[in-house]
Amino acid sequence: MGGPWAAWHAVGVQRLSDKTALVTGGSRGIGRAIAERLAADGAEVVLSYAANQGAAAEAVAAITAAGGRAHALAADLRQPAAARQLFEQAEAAIGPLDILINNAAIAGTGPIAGMTDEDWDATMTANVRSPFILIREAARRLRDGGRIVNISTANTVLPGPGMAAYAASKAALELLSRVAAYELGEREITVNSVLPGATDTDMFRTANPAEEVHKEITAITALRRLGQPADIADVVAFLVSTDARWLTGQSIRATGGLA
Repeated sequence: MGGPWAAWHAVGVQRLSDKTALVTGGSRGIGRAIAERLAADGAEVVLSYAANQGAAAEAVAAITAAGGRAHALAADLRQPAAARQLFEQAEAAIGPLDILINNAAIAGTGPIAGMTDEDWDATMTANVRSPFILIREAARRLRDGGRIVNISTANTVLPGPGMAAYAASKAALELLSRVAAYELGEREITVNSVLPGATDTDMFRTANPAEEVHKEITAITALRRLGQPADIADVVAFLVSTDARWLTGQSIRATGGLA
């Protein structure tokens, strides 16, 4: 683990020491960085993974080695029944939840003309239906003063060819976030979306394997580099802290100035 928050952890500043968190898709990329950051801030974390048990075990081991508390649960959120089961299993593992991070997603890229009904349905199940079910369970069971952060994408404001299903699913998630913010505000539960820009993850490199594309994106990004998972994790850590208590219903662009 690294980043500007490492010094806080080293001197024992743990803003989430009494909190519990569920991070979906927490075994790799942005999800892992978020799980590591929340654990460094003191939260007990459950991270979910779809199939890569080895990556999940590595994430838990890294958090534990750094003095944090973490557990891994298998949950393929492309399956309609998985989301509610995951919430229940997370509560069984660490008790009532304070923080929900909806990070797990599938890219679902491809031109509209070539997209099958099954492609569309799979993307919507993983990226909208499962987060909706998790938010619904959180609305019923999250402790007062809790935090929900939904990871969206800059593609909702910078759409392009091949992004129809993915961008539409994330746009739906952002709108769901805003509605949930109104409904849960009375209990001081905040709900926000974070929109990562081009972030150097396995998903990004699979979708954009050519280094020339990376250079082109870097050239039009104000900070002149690709984002790193820790850049997004730091934004999420702020949103789940008490410092962000007056922010809710927001879609925050964590893009380095790309969008």
